[in-house]
Amino acid sequence: MVLDPEILEVIYTNEGEDLLHLSQKNTVMLLFLRHFGCTFCRESLTDISKIRKEIEDLGIKIVAIHMAEEEVADEYFKNYNLANLTHISDPDVSLYDYFGLSKGRFFQLYGLKVWLRGLKAGILDGHGLKVSSELGSFQQMPGVFMLKDGQIITKFVHKSASDRPDYKDLVNKTVSKNPTPTTDKK
Repeated sequence: MVLDPEILEVIYTNEGEDLLHLSQKNTVMLLFLRHFGCTFCRESLTDISKIRKEIEDLGIKIVAIHMAEEEVADEYFKNYNLANLTHISDPDVSLYDYFGLSKGRFFQLYGLKVWLRGLKAGILDGHGLKVSSELGSFQQMPGVFMLKDGQIITKFVHKSASDRPDYKDLVNKTVSKNPTPTTDKK
């Protein structure tokens, strides 16, 4: 899916770079979060933290999309060993809308599957929950999109808030569709 370059050119990261040019320089992993208090978003940040170097070593730029103030986001990223993670604050969720990420329906947010996974991720795995409107929308659904040259290469759109993306699989699918050119060393 090709995205509108005029829209991508006016979406800036916290580092001042627009998404179009960023996706022309690197493959970009857009990690859309629900809210920083969300158990599953905390789990996602932990997952990304564990494989960040591996992803970045493949030339993939991770960009988190969230609804909080930049300073709040910086603190959360730092707490998950993701200091200096590139991110975009989208409090009006226009970027979420543009990528087709909607508000969740009742069962997507509060169904039995969500509760059971929430107990495991929140209590057993220690990701907890923090309720605060400054952290983002409780109804927003998350997703992950891999971009290159202004187009979506592959994506993971959550069917429920508790879905857990396989980030390595997304990266592998992206790399297989867009292999990095190699140079011969003689």
